[in-house]
Amino acid sequence: MKLFIQKHLYVLSDSTMKLLAIDIGTGTQDILLYDSTKEGENNYNMIVPSPTVTIAKKIKTTTNDRKNILLTGDVMGGGPCVKAIKNHLASNLEIYSTVDAAFTIKDNIETVKSLGINVIADKAEMPSNENLVEIRMSDLNLSSLEYILNEFELDLPNKIAIAVQDHGYSPDISNRIFRFKHLKEGIEKDGSILNFTYTHTSIPSYLNRMKAVSRVTYDYEAVFMDTGIAAIFGAILDPMPTQPCIVINVGNGHTLVALVNNQKIIGIFEHHTSSIQWNEFKNKLIRFADNELSFDEIYEEGGHGCYVKEKVGFDNICSIVITGPKRYDILQTDLINHDKNNKMKVYFATPMGNMMLSGCYGLVDAFNKITKNKKSSGKNL
Repeated sequence: MKLFIQKHLYVLSDSTMKLLAIDIGTGTQDILLYDSTKEGENNYNMIVPSPTVTIAKKIKTTTNDRKNILLTGDVMGGGPCVKAIKNHLASNLEIYSTVDAAFTIKDNIETVKSLGINVIADKAEMPSNENLVEIRMSDLNLSSLEYILNEFELDLPNKIAIAVQDHGYSPDISNRIFRFKHLKEGIEKDGSILNFTYTHTSIPSYLNRMKAVSRVTYDYEAVFMDTGIAAIFGAILDPMPTQPCIVINVGNGHTLVALVNNQKIIGIFEHHTSSIQWNEFKNKLIRFADNELSFDEIYEEGGHGCYVKEKVGFDNICSIVITGPKRYDILQTDLINHDKNNKMKVYFATPMGNMMLSGCYGLVDAFNKITKNKKSSGKNL
């Protein structure tokens, strides 16, 4: 098994390559310093709080200190930090925000204003105020990462791959519908990893969160992906499962389920992890593979939707592959018992020996493949 895993690792990059891969989730950001000359187990990595969690703590501290806030920076992931913003307002304290930072809260600026936030064009408009704390919104702090690496006598590579969950700029329609439409388009193109991977110049204009990360990394060779998609492609690097398979990424905020065959995503459904009724989940997987699970059913439950391009049939599924920090929620189903009685096998994926790096290794694979594609066409990243 050891030799097989090593062989699988070197398929990711057939030349010497060093890459910083960062998978930015709701609870954690998972960071891999990838070196193609090392075994997967010997690559350095960190699992640290996500930016939205650390910024939420800064906001909470400011609330406790009874100080007002000025939000600057750029659009970033919401969740915990947006909850902290609303709690700050509920404490009868003021928040000012630049337009770009305000998009973290809602895509519609008028809606942001209706919450009681004072939206300004530029922080230069703000008068001097000793009771005002500036908090910079950003999904990525490269200077902090570089500092940490330097403390261990390591350098920041000139190649970077980043995953964020981007719902897309959609001020007039549901961001769940808008996000799912974007993911569906990647499947319709052919569902391969290249159709979900972007460079600085190919990010769709409506993916404003991804664009914000691109601006931070513009001086680097970089690729960008969606967090859930990166985890799906990373999980199938585990050498044990066989395809066609169902891959389940049970994240802290979202659960993305994909039908995968011949290394391509041919169907997906996405839900909020906290909203899943796990006693019904196995039945959803069966109907998903049988192309009987509808978009409306998932959306009406508060999820993002469902789409299957090619019906596989649950009886033809060879493996169910599970990854994500909330993966043990699966134990609330009877999938493991199904494993014991059928040819289909259930695997908790550990690509290169580390489940928490599924997204990072998906990013590594994407970077390598898009680099090869660019070279073959005579272009640069």
